[in-house]
Amino acid sequence: MPTVTQRMLTRQLRELEDDGLVSRTVYPEVPPRVEYALTEIGETLRDIIGQLDTWGSWYRRHLKSQARDDGEPATDA
Repeated sequence: MPTVTQRMLTRQLRELEDDGLVSRTVYPEVPPRVEYALTEIGETLRDIIGQLDTWGSWYRRHLKSQARDDGEPATDA
């Protein structure tokens, strides 16, 4: 996601942590390293996330097909 800033990504991850969906591990090393992982509750979303990914891929193909059918240049959506 090239348009996401580091600040926004950190903010979203912290919100997911506050909601109990991800866990955050900070390693005391230089440079500092932080890892995020799905919690047990977060894991329950794995199938739903997979379905959203599948739908998103289908929808991008649909838009490209529609653009070709309309004679417009296809864009990378």
